[in-house]
Amino acid sequence: MNTEFGNNPPEKKDQGKNIIIIVLVLLVIISGIKLYTDYIDRTKKTEEILLLSTENNDLNKRLDSVTYQLDLRIQEIEKLGGDIEALQEVRDQLIAERNTSRQRSSSEISALNAKINSYNGLMQEKDQEILELRAMNQQLFTENQDLKTTQAEIEEEVAQLNIQKEDLQAKVTVASALKAENIEIAAINSRGKERVETTKDFKNRQIERIKVSFNLADNQVADKGPRNIYVQVLAPNEQPIFDVAKGSGTFMVEGVEEFYTVKQDIIFDNTEQELTFYYEKGSDYASGTHEVRIFVDDYQVGSKTFSVK
Repeated sequence: MNTEFGNNPPEKKDQGKNIIIIVLVLLVIISGIKLYTDYIDRTKKTEEILLLSTENNDLNKRLDSVTYQLDLRIQEIEKLGGDIEALQEVRDQLIAERNTSRQRSSSEISALNAKINSYNGLMQEKDQEILELRAMNQQLFTENQDLKTTQAEIEEEVAQLNIQKEDLQAKVTVASALKAENIEIAAINSRGKERVETTKDFKNRQIERIKVSFNLADNQVADKGPRNIYVQVLAPNEQPIFDVAKGSGTFMVEGVEEFYTVKQDIIFDNTEQELTFYYEKGSDYASGTHEVRIFVDDYQVGSKTFSVK
């Protein structure tokens, strides 16, 4: 009896130690799992923060670009006497959004990008308004000049107009005899690398700017002097590509008003002059075949096509 009673306490003590060890091991395992899940959560949150930061930076660049485009149109419309209140409100909203110091959420970024996309239609509408305002201003200027002109001045203007008409007819005849040779179309990417038009299609990522180069053929009968050289780029739907804010405008072709993409004024000297035009569209080109037409004054003197995949 005494021997058994003396041996029981050490067994209970060992069992207590084992329980403590098991509890400690479980605590270590639980702590390890907790540390791992915390690490995964921190990593995921860091990645989300970096992604949102990149998207916010890209959005800020778009805001700067659209604000700049709006400013160009505001300045032009204000100069022509048009209403700029709506454009100013949009621009002020964009500036306020650009100047915010807080980090936007993913949903806010998506919503703001959609709103920016909707402004493309507004700017196209204002481009048309600029053309109409220019025409109206020119008409008002002419009417105002007419009111101030005496009968003698009117007669003098008629005589001058007849002379100009004869000169213009002579220039049209000369322009029809001119010809663009060695027409070459190249795509210039954002790094300035050129890809010349071949049988292969251009890709939009290769087109930061379009380069059109050619020379005017020798023409012994053409009078030397000033010429207006127009380049018109037609999309696959045969509509001209133009942007008034980047120097595009209208000209007359056989009595019909057309849009041109880019223009140069030169002095024709019959030395087979080499001319180069650049145009930065600012957006992707439509897939398909584009046509480049070249005009001297009012008549087409050459053309060439290129394709975009």
